[in-house]
Amino acid sequence: MRKMFFGSLMLLAMLTFFLMWYFQFVQFKFGYFILGILVVLLLIGIYDINQKSHAILRNFPVIGHFRYLLEKISPEIQQYFIETNTDGRPFSRNLRSLVYRRAKNVNDTHPFGTQRDINGEDYMALRHSIYAVHTNDEDARVMIGNELCKQPYSASIFNISAMSFGSLSSNAIKALNLGAKKGGFYHNTGEGGISSHHRQGADLVWQIGTGYFGCRDTHGDFDEEKFAEKANWPEVKMIEIKISQGAKPGHGGVLPGVKNTEEIAEIRGVAKGTTILSPPAHSAFRNAKELVAFVTKLRDLSGGKPIGFKLCVGRTEEFTAICKEMVATNVFPDFITVDGAEGGTGAAPLEFSDSVGLPLEPALIFVRMTLEKFQIRDKIKIIASGKAISAFAILKNIAFGADLCNSARGFMFSVGCIQALRCNTNECPTGVATQRASLVKGLVITDKAERVYNFHKNTVHAVQELLGASGHTHTSQLSASDLVKGDEMIKLANRYLPDSVNTQV
Repeated sequence: MRKMFFGSLMLLAMLTFFLMWYFQFVQFKFGYFILGILVVLLLIGIYDINQKSHAILRNFPVIGHFRYLLEKISPEIQQYFIETNTDGRPFSRNLRSLVYRRAKNVNDTHPFGTQRDINGEDYMALRHSIYAVHTNDEDARVMIGNELCKQPYSASIFNISAMSFGSLSSNAIKALNLGAKKGGFYHNTGEGGISSHHRQGADLVWQIGTGYFGCRDTHGDFDEEKFAEKANWPEVKMIEIKISQGAKPGHGGVLPGVKNTEEIAEIRGVAKGTTILSPPAHSAFRNAKELVAFVTKLRDLSGGKPIGFKLCVGRTEEFTAICKEMVATNVFPDFITVDGAEGGTGAAPLEFSDSVGLPLEPALIFVRMTLEKFQIRDKIKIIASGKAISAFAILKNIAFGADLCNSARGFMFSVGCIQALRCNTNECPTGVATQRASLVKGLVITDKAERVYNFHKNTVHAVQELLGASGHTHTSQLSASDLVKGDEMIKLANRYLPDSVNTQV
């Protein structure tokens, strides 16, 4: 290939020079431009065959660069020209378009019928009632806080899941917060701490991760004084201890050094420009007993605000042990956030995203049934987190055992995310998941905040419509029996809960 490349250059150069000579050089001045290009290509080719990092470029000088160009734009080619309306990953074109339309407050109806394979294994549907009802509450809410809580919080059934400033841009955080303020739903800060961009007036759930950003001492351990100061801010309504997240359970949070700006480093208490790797586990507790004690400590330090923890279920016996400790000490968190292995992240090793953790549906069922087994379900609210961006996904999660839902990527779509899959590169083209000022500038806060509000409002309204179609008036009435697998025509309660088998179709 090298001989062909240099031979072609030589042939083109000779042909160009001949034409220039034939037209006496004066009448073919364009030839100088062609020769200039050929010289540039020659220099690139010489460099390619002498560099030692890329075998393709050594063997295919100049031409090999097209391979890397095509690889770089592969996600765009896949998304715009290859994928169908239903097979995109992690979210299909239909679901992304649904969020965009609801965020823009335009027609969100769908023409001509479903495009899904309703006889496939993944098809799931609502068992509607012929006696549909009207639901009046446009924004169903759930009170979070048991008898140990002094400041219970009334939460919307649909809220912004954990996304840190650092993972997302300042403009994206501000837009999310302003939209949440207008819509009356909460905004989870993510483990990166509370930034000034989070303090635009919305209710906050402050997430405390293994790095204790915003409440860490010089050694990276939990600092009670720093925590107490921020936990008692009026906008902080709840505190969530992040044990693990679905996209990378057992692995600490990752913020690439290219996204670690001076402002972010100051907020987190780390060095600027370094890749931030949170520890895989907490230093404040090491077992179930210490975790329950930590919940009590945070509740006391925060003045009695709702305290909970977030986890992706792995070893079920460890969750059972936590429940046993709760009962033994008579201390209970106010909520548990269950994240599925299908959850999202800005950056994670592929093996963790693809091969670790329990999916959300069986995890929700396990957590609910375990709490019921220990007779403590009424003391703890369950929050579902993992790909909940449509009304049916919210209703399904509640039917499986959740009281309310969080969504991260759904709200990212509402502020302009196009699923470019560049969150970990600092090259997000829409300014959502980047710290590059030139890209962040393209995200207009006021416009996107309104879209966040619209997406929430229209999605909750759609939940109410589905709820009415099922014959229920409140989400608390939903159960697995309200869902059906289309290929089997049996109640999902029979599929997931074999101890409750009945023969009714």
